[in-house]
Amino acid sequence: MKRMRRIAALLIIVLGTLSLGTATAQPRRETPYWASIASGQAMLRRGPGRNYPAEWLYVRADLPIRVVEVYQSWRKIEDPDGTTGWMLVSLLSDTRTAIVRGDEPRPLHEQPDAAAPVAYRAEPGVVGRISRCGGGWCRLAVGGRAGFIRTDHIWGVSPGETLS
Repeated sequence: MKRMRRIAALLIIVLGTLSLGTATAQPRRETPYWASIASGQAMLRRGPGRNYPAEWLYVRADLPIRVVEVYQSWRKIEDPDGTTGWMLVSLLSDTRTAIVRGDEPRPLHEQPDAAAPVAYRAEPGVVGRISRCGGGWCRLAVGGRAGFIRTDHIWGVSPGETLS
């Protein structure tokens, strides 16, 4: 009986140590970097803490954001309209997304080439997931459809950035 308790206590200590090691082993990313809002409701605050006033409530999961500063479990972000503030890292995702910009629908081509047939058009404000970028084009998937869009027609990717 005593031996079982010792083994159980040792197991708890080992598991506790492992979980602490995992939490501190998260790599620090160089800013700025792209991410997206993971939650259907995400609060933007004036500073890095719950004691700072709320500035904005985002209710759009997958909205692309750019992380410009890191402080403990908080990230200073910039949204597509240029608004900046602090958000908990747990409300963010590494999933790369982009939002269609402009005043008119943008063509998404079957291939990353302006001469390629247009697969469909996306309205400004449409958010999709990007999976590949290069040569001024990104593959954007929206609602089960995908095509290639020029990077100057979206917000969510840096100029000249390559994703594979």
